Amino acid sequence: MSGLRAFAWVATGVFAVALLTQPVSVQAQLALSVTTIGLLILVWIFGRGPLARQIYLSLSSFIVIRYVYWRLTCTLPPASDPIGFGFGMVLLSAELYCVAILVISLIVNADPVKRRPLERRRDEELPVVDVFIPTYNEDEYILATTAAAAMSMDYPRDKLNVWLLDDGGTDQKCNDANPVKAEAAKLRRASLQELCRRLGCHYLTRAKNEHAKAGNMNSALAHVKGDIVLVFDADHAPFRAFLQETVAHFIDDPKLFLVQTPHVFLNPDPIEKNLKTFSRMPSENEMFYSLTQRGLDKWDASFFCGSAALLRRSALMETGGFSGVTITEDCETAFELHAKGYSSAFVDKPLIAGLQPETFSSFIGQRVRWCQGMLQIMMLKNPMFKKGLKPIQKLGYLSSMTFWFFPFPRLVFMLAPLAYILFDVKIFVSNVDEAVAFTATYMVVNVMLQNYLFGCVRWPWVSELYEYCQGVFLSKAIVSVVMNPRKPTFNVTAKGLTLDNDHLSELAWPFFAMYLVLLTGTLVAAFRYVVEPGVSNLMFIVGLWNTFNLVMAGVALGAVSERKQPDRHPRLTIDRKGWLEVAGEKVAVEIANVSAGGCAVRLVDKMPAALLEAEDTRARLTIEPIGELVGDRSLPLVFRRTPTGDDLYGCEFDTMQAEEYYVLADLMYGDSDALPRFLESRRKHKSIWAGTGQFIWWGLVEPVRAFAYLFKRKPQDEQAPETAPAPPMAATAWLHRLTAQAASATKKAGETDALAPAARKESA
Repeated sequence: MSGLRAFAWVATGVFAVALLTQPVSVQAQLALSVTTIGLLILVWIFGRGPLARQIYLSLSSFIVIRYVYWRLTCTLPPASDPIGFGFGMVLLSAELYCVAILVISLIVNADPVKRRPLERRRDEELPVVDVFIPTYNEDEYILATTAAAAMSMDYPRDKLNVWLLDDGGTDQKCNDANPVKAEAAKLRRASLQELCRRLGCHYLTRAKNEHAKAGNMNSALAHVKGDIVLVFDADHAPFRAFLQETVAHFIDDPKLFLVQTPHVFLNPDPIEKNLKTFSRMPSENEMFYSLTQRGLDKWDASFFCGSAALLRRSALMETGGFSGVTITEDCETAFELHAKGYSSAFVDKPLIAGLQPETFSSFIGQRVRWCQGMLQIMMLKNPMFKKGLKPIQKLGYLSSMTFWFFPFPRLVFMLAPLAYILFDVKIFVSNVDEAVAFTATYMVVNVMLQNYLFGCVRWPWVSELYEYCQGVFLSKAIVSVVMNPRKPTFNVTAKGLTLDNDHLSELAWPFFAMYLVLLTGTLVAAFRYVVEPGVSNLMFIVGLWNTFNLVMAGVALGAVSERKQPDRHPRLTIDRKGWLEVAGEKVAVEIANVSAGGCAVRLVDKMPAALLEAEDTRARLTIEPIGELVGDRSLPLVFRRTPTGDDLYGCEFDTMQAEEYYVLADLMYGDSDALPRFLESRRKHKSIWAGTGQFIWWGLVEPVRAFAYLFKRKPQDEQAPETAPAPPMAATAWLHRLTAQAASATKKAGETDALAPAARKESA
């Protein structure tokens, strides 16, 4: 029966392709395309449900196939023109790559899965969970917040173990030949051991820094006995409901090895920050987590993304732990376990809040690692030849890997029109009527299709912007990994940086060069079209293409023009109640937002007299707790008497004891619906017209800002670097005092290495 069904599908596909590749006149093609676009609009307006989605995808595919057939048979320059033919083949190859990615994307996203919430299980049914928080050089307050949030998750205390895996305090680092580095590593180890002791979690380090993050976690696997391993990056703090929303999947499916949840961030990435879109536009990664991972989940192909994920320990041990051949240990680990016949699940509910790189250079460094790692897997463990993977899983992995070749077609599309404008090289043989009937309608349908599928999580043209901004630098990284797949090494992404002034990124110069080249192309095209005799209307079409590229390059200039960001701690909007205690008086407050550094409150009652006496007053904040670890603790803070707007008063957290991070964790991560509310507030469908208008506006105004930064004179006394870590928070000052005392005592005792090998074990 299955063979008959497969034959029917193949026969239907062959018939459809044969029908769609019949030659027709240009006028007939235009009529067909316009009619199809009209039908797409009707389906968009009136269609609902999976059937309407399939009809929309089918109609769109009709235009795509017609365009590809025409491009292959009618538009290549003749072989007698070797230059035109050569560049024409480059452009055609770029287009065919995009079509292939589109086809795979349509298959993957044909029917995304939305898993239902799980019923709460009895405590005795639940598995033992070991939480891994690998760390290398993150600030202590970040680690304290994440560890406290992990300890505060709603789960039986006797079945939850939190492990801080310190790769910054290994024996190798403590015995570094550089005495300054060695001393810093010893101080870090002592600080984090004391932090873990006071929070009640486990500290673990190892002898050598081998195999980066994968090696760190594999070292920890030898010390744990739980059923499930839960991984959080050091800056990925979980919400209280994380385990209750996820862990029962392992009870229901004994072959399940992975439950992955979305990565959601409290701060904007550099492009969002510089274009000021974070509060109103969905982030770039939301399309991947809200649709692509759900689409992969339909085919049992969703994969591990390095954090906010649970893995079955027995399955990990079957493959030797976390894979470390490539620098993307997460996807590689899932790849190996899928090949062993295990299944995966994706839970589309944001249950962690993390941090993104603050600067464009850090952002590019992160994407270079992702790109090289995925291509390493493709070259060293090609999914098409991997035994054990289902065909659809192979396609899913291949999609996620070949996607990273996007820099080459993106740069081809940016530069291609210049060949005709500047050098009269025809790389695309077509007249204006054909360009309208085939190319223009294909582009319209392509934009409509993307907006139909992803409009709530991706504004028009934003994908192209991110690809262009990354493509300039990823091209070199791709060549490097193709030449030597084993060469890339793991680099930790810098986070928690401050930007004290407006300035250009150190990576900005290629974008200025590209902008000036494209501006020259647009001016030359306009001049030739108006002045030069014998220039056809094709110059007008190509000039429009180049002008669109110019707009894209203009927006990119804004993306690399770094806006200052003095506030190091991104805030989360919440709705909690509490009390301010000052000088023996107590006043009820509503807490509107919170960060690792402070919060904003609204006074419910009259302001106490003590708060009127000075601009800044020390007080304590008591909250109505959600979890049980808060106890009678409160948060020390400095109350700012000047309101910040909406009757809100800013409060900066004062020196905090380690145990008080439980109060911060409950306040910030206790309400698991706080982050979904924020995401929903900006997931409003952006129409093609509105999105295009916004993009053109950016293309006009952002170059002005970029050139203003370029010619801005820097004050003589401004010697600070572009980015620098902020000084230690007052909230973790106790850690620095403690470690300084410990180091002093150790030195007096004459110990050359303060920490014996036994210190690699947990510190209770």
